[in-house]
Amino acid sequence: MLNDYFFLALGNLRHRGLKSWLTMLGIFIGIAAVVSLISMGQGLQTTIEKQLGSLSADILTIENKGAGFGPPGSTVVESLNDNDIRIIESVQGVDLIITRLIRVGNLEYNKISGFGFGVSVPEDKEGRDFVYESFDFEAEVGRLLESGDKEKILLGNGFIDTEDFGKEFRVGKTVKVNGKEFEIAGIMKQSGFFQFNNMIFMMSDDMEDLFDTEGEYDILIVQVKDSSRIEEIAEEIERKLRDDRNEKLGEESFTVQTPIQAAESASTILGIINLIVVGIASISLIVGGVGVANTMYTSVVERTNEIGIMKAVGAKNKDILYIFLIESSLLGLVGGIAGAVIGLGGAFLISNIANNALGAGLFTVNVSYSLLFASISFSFVVGILSGIFPASQASKLKVVDALRK
Repeated sequence: MLNDYFFLALGNLRHRGLKSWLTMLGIFIGIAAVVSLISMGQGLQTTIEKQLGSLSADILTIENKGAGFGPPGSTVVESLNDNDIRIIESVQGVDLIITRLIRVGNLEYNKISGFGFGVSVPEDKEGRDFVYESFDFEAEVGRLLESGDKEKILLGNGFIDTEDFGKEFRVGKTVKVNGKEFEIAGIMKQSGFFQFNNMIFMMSDDMEDLFDTEGEYDILIVQVKDSSRIEEIAEEIERKLRDDRNEKLGEESFTVQTPIQAAESASTILGIINLIVVGIASISLIVGGVGVANTMYTSVVERTNEIGIMKAVGAKNKDILYIFLIESSLLGLVGGIAGAVIGLGGAFLISNIANNALGAGLFTVNVSYSLLFASISFSFVVGILSGIFPASQASKLKVVDALRK
């Protein structure tokens, strides 16, 4: 019997053709939005967590809070300095401190100017090796920077294929950074730390001279001797810096962050974004549900005479109810499947376009079968709920009244 209900309902939907697809439009737009954005969001979260997870568990990152938007050091009220380093060195358990500068500079090549991020590389071998190993620095062409590399730079992988300067960057060529000439020592392999792919690296002394930042630092990377004490050491550093700056708890002008805290912050932000996405997409699903209900009510009106004939030849109220409920649930189910397929395809398309534009593998897509199943199931339920009242109205029609219309 259920097979008969199903094929009868399917035939009715096929008969209405375009009207059925238009009814499903709201549903599959909502499902497509949910699937595509959450899939990309989960992929982005995985990428960020991998990047943060690749950092050692014995590393602290200290930087000043900015006064506005911009890269580290461009908007801070007070830079980190040598006095801060001395304070950090006095904390028991600190093993190594590495200073970093990150500044926006003007890059000129082939008589074409552009802007980019300049990043310092430690002069001492221990600090330099730590940075290279921690962030997987490898040269695609040329070599990495070494001690004594004055007025030489290392370019991120994004400079290999860029067409912004009308000429290919080559090892040994000269470029101007803030008006000063530098020789290209090498170009890096594509980095999993996507931001590095479009950065310019130079030795710390060169960068201090170029940006006049002697004794000032944007980021301090602190390695501790015992990773099990990292939280304790972070709190001690924060307390000492706060006391030195005469700042109150919660009003610090700097941040001391552990890898765990960084991962938690990223997860929290992406979680909020996913919730907002689901909320926006839910509006589309509600609109889709209203569309299904409207179509089913219209169908009842259009098929009143047909309902009367079915009842006259022996159909019961429950038979009519099942037929209309199956129709509405099929609208939701097919809309959900179409939305999931379109959403997943859209996610892959957008991620590929974004990665090609950025020259990095930042946007990945996580195919979650539980998400696909939940989305399709939800649209199926929306279809059923939207059809309950129209189906109930159809089943309660009296034979005589239905045949008169």
